[in-house]
Amino acid sequence: MNGSSATNGNEDVLVRVEGRAGRLVLNRPKALNALNHSMVLRTAEALTAWRDDPAVQTVVISGAGERGLCAGGDIRAIYEDARTGGTASADFWRDEYRLNALIARYPKPYVALMDGIVMGGGVGVSAHGSVRIVTERSRVAMPETGIGFVPDVGGTYLLALAPGELGTHLALTGAPVGAADALLCGLADHFVPAERLGALVVDLTQGPVHDAVAAHVGPAPAGELAAHREWIDHCYAADTVEEVIARLLAAGVPAAKEAAATLAAKSPTALKVTLAALRRARALGPLERVLEQEYRVSCAALSSRDLVEGIRAQVIDKDRNPRWQPDRLSEVTQADTARYFAPLGDDRELVLAATDSLQEVPW
Repeated sequence: MNGSSATNGNEDVLVRVEGRAGRLVLNRPKALNALNHSMVLRTAEALTAWRDDPAVQTVVISGAGERGLCAGGDIRAIYEDARTGGTASADFWRDEYRLNALIARYPKPYVALMDGIVMGGGVGVSAHGSVRIVTERSRVAMPETGIGFVPDVGGTYLLALAPGELGTHLALTGAPVGAADALLCGLADHFVPAERLGALVVDLTQGPVHDAVAAHVGPAPAGELAAHREWIDHCYAADTVEEVIARLLAAGVPAAKEAAATLAAKSPTALKVTLAALRRARALGPLERVLEQEYRVSCAALSSRDLVEGIRAQVIDKDRNPRWQPDRLSEVTQADTARYFAPLGDDRELVLAATDSLQEVPW
């Protein structure tokens, strides 16, 4: 695995070793580096090989092009699979969530350059890492409710840990956040100006991670969420989505009213399942248990009409006018929500190694 050149035939992920660092470059810039199944498998293969390779002291993941690290999974492929009743997406998610767990437990520093767009699956391959770098161009989001889906790739785990109800706000609205707010929410660790990323990578290939990062970090530009904590924490602490919206409308704050309007455009079913998933995640314990729950939820979503309709409206036809079924929160029953959490059966469940806490990686 040593050497400075790419070592794999799958050019969608460039895999190489530079100095003391293993480099992973997601390489589908025209698709904003969206993940497909082969990319997930190749990334996991490289990480597994490097885990016991003494020549590799650090792993660095980044995205090709200027637009971002990764916009998420390849939802066009998911659309075709869901529309035709296939199982390819379930297989993809199984391996993707295993990769997310591998990253979270990785015994060596895993440095994620979260520059530009980092959404959905992009969060999964970065925000579970031990050293997460954001820039002034970072836009981090879990926007799944807008396509009739539910935050996955450990997103409900990460957002459930965010201070107060910030994670609930981000999960339900799908709103993207910049560098300072990503730091506030625990989705990132350090701010580095985008113009210094190249120099940072060079330093990571030559010396210890702590020294490399310390030479380039700086203060992030001001964020927005801290000033809104009072109404966010109050409104999103409600037990139901209906009550969340009622509180937002009654808050008397323009930003809260805008959030209510945003929620009104999302899939009612996805909103209710997302809120339930977040609340359950807080009680499940380690990341692996949450990923197992997310796998059940994602597989259930694959057979839902809203996922097909949401992707159609946002990505396929781009009319931005999804016709949700049901289209009212009041029509989504407790049984409708519970279906997403039902056991899949022993032969279909995702089962990850039992652990009690995320390990600390010295760097």
